[in-house]
Amino acid sequence: MGFVSRFTQEVTSHDVGRRATLRSQLPDGRFRDIVGVLESWQDGVIHVRRRDGTLAEVAADTVVASRIVPQQPPRRRTTPGS
Repeated sequence: MGFVSRFTQEVTSHDVGRRATLRSQLPDGRFRDIVGVLESWQDGVIHVRRRDGTLAEVAADTVVASRIVPQQPPRRRTTPGS
């Protein structure tokens, strides 16, 4: 038997402001993953702020899996000679 993945939905509109990962299905059947902070969820559209500062827009009805993920830890500063 092969591995069977299960899609789960954990994220709701009440999670705005939290960091999440969303898996949405594209029109051609492929999937796209987006990780970032939920900025808004209005009229069936979810806005996610990515780590690089860009804003991704996802139609809520295309989301097949989602979950809340831990906040990204701050980047470590490297000091010369360490």
